Amino acid sequence: MGVLLLFAAVCCAASAGNAISTYVALKSGAQDEGGGIAVGGSAADIPLRMLAAYKQAVQKVGKHVPKCRGMRWPILAGIAKVESNHAVGRNVADNGDIRPRIYGVLLNGSGAGGNTTVFPDTDGGRWDGTATGERAVGPFQFLPSTWEGVGQDAGGDGIADPHNADDAALGAAIYLCGNGRDLAKEPQLRAAIFQYNRSDEYVANVRGWIDQYTAAADGPDLANVTGDVRTVIEAALAQRGVPYSWGGGTASGPSTGVCCSPSGKSGASIRGFDCSGLTTYAYAQAGIRLPRTAAAQAGVGRRIPASAGTRALQPGDLVFYAYAPGRDATIYHVGIYVGGGQMVNAARPGAVVRLDAVNAMSGYAGGARLL
Repeated sequence: MGVLLLFAAVCCAASAGNAISTYVALKSGAQDEGGGIAVGGSAADIPLRMLAAYKQAVQKVGKHVPKCRGMRWPILAGIAKVESNHAVGRNVADNGDIRPRIYGVLLNGSGAGGNTTVFPDTDGGRWDGTATGERAVGPFQFLPSTWEGVGQDAGGDGIADPHNADDAALGAAIYLCGNGRDLAKEPQLRAAIFQYNRSDEYVANVRGWIDQYTAAADGPDLANVTGDVRTVIEAALAQRGVPYSWGGGTASGPSTGVCCSPSGKSGASIRGFDCSGLTTYAYAQAGIRLPRTAAAQAGVGRRIPASAGTRALQPGDLVFYAYAPGRDATIYHVGIYVGGGQMVNAARPGAVVRLDAVNAMSGYAGGARLL
């Protein structure tokens, strides 16, 4: 109970599940003076060269698997995020070569890295750097034996190299497509991810990232949003890329947070927003003063019950999440709905303000309409 009270009192550490830790860049945009991203821009957790590889793979996979349907770059991004964090920290050359190379643990049954099965060497160390066994390689972590069946030369240099971003992304697309899956159909998408790694937990993790990248890719359509609602949404969107800071954010903008979240993450040295700090700031730009915590904000405006479903939400509505939906005292999180199943969200320590799917957080508890 003490933890619940601490969550409700300060806001806004996210529960586990599909909440993610970073926001992906899709469009160019200049930073504003507060460290945010101007409306129409975004912040990146995908290096641009890797993003280009994912998009190129989508364009080329039909040549190799003509019956494949529904391949999208967020699918590849979801896999690569979990497998290698998009090769962040490595150098990705203009031709796509990644250095230093990315190697997984030696699959010798030792238990290191969770491996309990011996995989004998199949490539003489050509791709995995060792002839004493097998290990996964590259940003998509292919076993050399698997790569032998799906690897293709996407860059035109005559070599199908799993340590090359373009080649690896195309190989992953081919592998996920199988003999011609329709990845727009949820069961087939899940089957493809399960084939990649036979773990239900893995499928849920990747699937959550795909949802987030899809939401970010689509972006909000504000063509018919006007007045104070537009003011609120644009104010929130302009803060994309600003770090999450526990206890951070005021009606004036980002601020240094407090120490510490229930998960032990400190906001004391971080200038940014937590979830209710972001909503406080955005609504202040339309002249509306909100209480500081997510639970208290649920008492403002016209309440939209969770039983009405997310389709009852309209752009500008507050969106709430609770440990016990139906009990507003347990609300732990709030976002700002922008339409199309998306919200502006300061999700959790280690994240930045970003666009998320409304179902990215657990415990949907309805909304509130202030405008």
